[in-house]
Amino acid sequence: MKFTETVLRDAHQSLVATRMTTDEMMPVAELLDEVGYHSIEAWGGATFDSCLRFLNEDPWVRLRRLRKAIKKTRLQMLLRGQNVLGYKHYPDDVVREFVKRSVGNGIDIIRIFDALNDVRNIETTIDATIKEGAHAQAAVVYTVSPIHNTEKYIETAKQFEQMGAHSICLKDMAGIMTPLYAYELISQLKAAVKIPIQLHAHYTSGLASMTYLKAIEAGVDVVDCAISPLSMGSSQPPTEPMVMALRGSVYDTGYDLDLLTKIAEYFETLREKYIESGLMNHKALAVDVNNLIYQVPGGMLSNLVSQLKQQNKLDKYSEVVKEIPRVREDLGYPPLVTPTSQIVGTQAALNVILGERYKVVPSEVKAYIRGEYGKPPGIIKEEIKQKILGNDTPITHRPADDLPDALPKFRDEIKGFMHQEEDVLSYALFPQVAMNFFKWREAKEYGIDSTLVIERDCVHPI
Repeated sequence: MKFTETVLRDAHQSLVATRMTTDEMMPVAELLDEVGYHSIEAWGGATFDSCLRFLNEDPWVRLRRLRKAIKKTRLQMLLRGQNVLGYKHYPDDVVREFVKRSVGNGIDIIRIFDALNDVRNIETTIDATIKEGAHAQAAVVYTVSPIHNTEKYIETAKQFEQMGAHSICLKDMAGIMTPLYAYELISQLKAAVKIPIQLHAHYTSGLASMTYLKAIEAGVDVVDCAISPLSMGSSQPPTEPMVMALRGSVYDTGYDLDLLTKIAEYFETLREKYIESGLMNHKALAVDVNNLIYQVPGGMLSNLVSQLKQQNKLDKYSEVVKEIPRVREDLGYPPLVTPTSQIVGTQAALNVILGERYKVVPSEVKAYIRGEYGKPPGIIKEEIKQKILGNDTPITHRPADDLPDALPKFRDEIKGFMHQEEDVLSYALFPQVAMNFFKWREAKEYGIDSTLVIERDCVHPI
């Protein structure tokens, strides 16, 4: 049995709002490389944004430093299809160049997903990944609703296989897949497609370790785990107990528990630091069975807590979590994963904080209803559509077809700040945040107090 270790990406994204620094990763990187993992997920997701926005770090430098230290294990990243690592769709030239630079800087496996399971939104990314010689893993986003079922998931997986994906990931970002259903779904998937199946889940509802065991019995090829100090809660199941659970069986991982213990000791110190600083909130650490109802994914949970704290509205947390499934139903049951988790979560928070549903509607919600993120899985409630769009007609084609190539324009806009070709991509995804970082970088280079140069944007999306 093989594991992907998530501690350098999803574990800290889910528990401490993606605030682990590169300097905190480096002392343990070589130890992680010795375990023999299938892969180490170390980049992508929200890490790119957080590096620039909060940590004054260049995410490309992080990737290169990790690649230099981790020589034997494949490095893996999470990519949101046409959204790349941002929160909207980007032109095809940006997508292809981002994949090229990611692979060129050290990524071996790219896990690609679309929040709506709209296969049109990941075809360019899969094609680009294959052409760059990397492993294209297409993710089927798992959720529970009246319109999602086994047949639909299998149909989506087959489409990904036909596109050339090298493997399939079942992405259970809210930790709501039950053990017995995991056995059923993975058994049927293994019969339907010839490529490997990986399972990604969060511990939020308390089910994930049991779900993994049944998935392993059903023939899943890889599961995602996090070293124990940064596991459970809204993170992944813990690595070491899963290793022990399989020891001596036909599924034995062969991983050295003494080595894993050394790694855990390092992260235990970091965990204490995060707790003392307030970055690690008890709500993100707790098991919440209500998540089986609300379906709030790990990264969304930690950032929801963080954002409500910033606004002194943490007392509204329970109300917001209860509002999330209502908004989700209104919008046609989108799975709650970036960027739809931000879209639904922000709308739910506004509905509660303002005391009136849809009194204020963010532009992203309007764009979603217009079809700018892809085809909604279900039917959007007509009264909601009318209230928000009026007579505007939603689009039905692939959203990126409306986006002209943009790299030359972006390159021209930052020509005075470029240190590397990758800077164009940072700016393309996060123009204001990247430009703030570029200015900070310039100030630091010339020994100027950076606080006198820029005002940093400190608001992170849910």
